[in-house]
Amino acid sequence: MQNNKAIYKRKVKTDPDLWLKRGVWIYFFLIIFEGALRKWVLPAAATPLLIVRDPVAIWLIYKIWNRGDLPSSPYLKVMVWLTIISVFTALIFGHGNLLVALFGARVFLIHFPLIWVIGRIFDRDDVLDMGRALLWMALPMAVLIALQFYSPQTSFVNRGIGGDLAGGGFSGANGFFRPPGTFSFTNGTHLFFALTGSFLFYFWLNPKGTNKLLMYAATIALIAAIPLSISRSLTFFLGVILIFMMVSVVRKPANLMRMIFAIVGFALVLLILSKVSFFQTATDAFFQRFTNAADSEGGLNGTLGDRYIGLMVKAVSNSAEQPFFGYGLGMGTNVGSMLLTGSRTFLISEEEWGRVIGEMGTLIGLSVIFIRVALSVKMFIASYFRMVKGDMLPWMLVSYGLLLIPQGQWAQPTNLGFSILIGGLIFASMNGKTRDIAEGAEDKTKLTDTQPLAVKQYLKPA
Repeated sequence: MQNNKAIYKRKVKTDPDLWLKRGVWIYFFLIIFEGALRKWVLPAAATPLLIVRDPVAIWLIYKIWNRGDLPSSPYLKVMVWLTIISVFTALIFGHGNLLVALFGARVFLIHFPLIWVIGRIFDRDDVLDMGRALLWMALPMAVLIALQFYSPQTSFVNRGIGGDLAGGGFSGANGFFRPPGTFSFTNGTHLFFALTGSFLFYFWLNPKGTNKLLMYAATIALIAAIPLSISRSLTFFLGVILIFMMVSVVRKPANLMRMIFAIVGFALVLLILSKVSFFQTATDAFFQRFTNAADSEGGLNGTLGDRYIGLMVKAVSNSAEQPFFGYGLGMGTNVGSMLLTGSRTFLISEEEWGRVIGEMGTLIGLSVIFIRVALSVKMFIASYFRMVKGDMLPWMLVSYGLLLIPQGQWAQPTNLGFSILIGGLIFASMNGKTRDIAEGAEDKTKLTDTQPLAVKQYLKPA
């Protein structure tokens, strides 16, 4: 025991990134359990806990910047300057409230830089460890949302923010509510299980080093979460991740049998669960929600066209109708609306691109959107060529990141947290050379130059 303690102390002293890595893990756990703190543990402090991750983010950025390791990225530099300008335009031409402007600015000045900071601190092994942690969390999270699904909104498990007895669920179907899990809002459920799914699909393609029993349990939890969540978004996310998995198999035929085994097993577990009476009620509510959405939105084409494409196009096409400098940074957030009007309402737009343009104005708002889209495209290209070289991890992670980084609702804390986390994990997953991943060998070698944004080294085909 004494020898182990001595080894641990030496490791702490010799690993300069150890405490920084712990900081990233704290940021991760706060994403998962921020809602639990605000609902069950410290409901009286629900409002200040809204920004509970901010001090961690500031500390991580300061430590990396102080030692000169903050990557020099044009995306980051331009975003910082656009945000600073937006603070002044909000005070001069917009709502004029400094607190609201600063609350809106924190998204881009405190959290957005963490994409590069996490990519600098973490390496491939750290990313895989976090993926395995998600697998461990999947089963208890599935049990929790099952309890929330079948419990009345007045029960303890369904308490809302600040201990609200009205409940934290959101309208679903057949009289049932969408469960929020440990999160402050129901979107956390589909964001958590979709991220878990991207790792789980990767581990099924590369099972070496991961407990098989854990993978089976996480798979069952993920399948059970689909009807229990009553979430079309989770279904959509998993569908996109599955498509990326299929593309990777086309590029790497050796994984074909593993993919077929995973899909068949997934389908069998889903079929078995659908016959269990406990899940039949959830399955009926799940399909009823799709039916209701089809009636109101014109089917799947209408749903995808309107929600994931049409609203983005509409936001851009209507940008000329917004004030040139916008209504002011932070005005489109719930906190901003509370400070300005005393009530929670969408003062600008519920959708992300419409909110960004409405807050920052046409020129700056479109520039911010362009940065987010361009960064996502660069991640996609870098991940693709890593996949071509035989490394599936960045490719499977970018399947999730492409759904959040360009148009994730960053005004909402949970969505912001998962967006920043996946961006950092994508960069960190490329902090290692690709070896014989086809046979499941985990890569233990770091790049000599670990700067995540030096992705041009990955843009050359194998």
